[in-house]
Amino acid sequence: MSPLLRMPLSDPPLVPSPDDARARLREELVRPEYHDRNVLQQILDAVGRWFDDTVDAASGAPPLSTAAALLVAVLLLVGLGLLVSRVRSAPRAERAGAVLGDEAVSSAELRARARAAMAEERYEDAVVEGFRALTVGQVEQGRLDDRPGATAHEVAAALASDRPDLRERVIAGAGIFDQVRYGDRRATREQAAGVLALDDALEGVR
Repeated sequence: MSPLLRMPLSDPPLVPSPDDARARLREELVRPEYHDRNVLQQILDAVGRWFDDTVDAASGAPPLSTAAALLVAVLLLVGLGLLVSRVRSAPRAERAGAVLGDEAVSSAELRARARAAMAEERYEDAVVEGFRALTVGQVEQGRLDDRPGATAHEVAAALASDRPDLRERVIAGAGIFDQVRYGDRRATREQAAGVLALDDALEGVR
């Protein structure tokens, strides 16, 4: 006979204590299958599974044990809500990625896209395409190494070293690119114009 069937019927299902609940949540969050997925979604999935297990265990427990288990669950969900709010309010520009994608395109084409976006008041597109144009343009001139995975920060560092007179503008342009492309920030007309003007200044160097 199964060990579960030999248990006295009068014994209630086990309900985790607050310490046990926290330990179970920590164990859940370090499972290796979470490593390739969005961190916030990982946490939500883990808490959801733990909450379901707790409710199932509490369904046959005495009222006091059920209340304690649900209180622990509520406290954990409140903590999760605070975590979510902090994650969403954190600057997303820190999660910067590459300036260029897999598309093979010339600086002239990127520059045309940036100017068209500027004329249509799509300032975010103007910033992104403009910074890409200046990056590809400097690669074409041999002033930057052809590194498709280079970030805006890396591009700015290389250009600032080569053109110290444009250092502040290059760094500012890279920051705006990251904020718009990877931080979902809006761009102003002045910011977009600044990136295009920076491209013109760099293109004037032969």
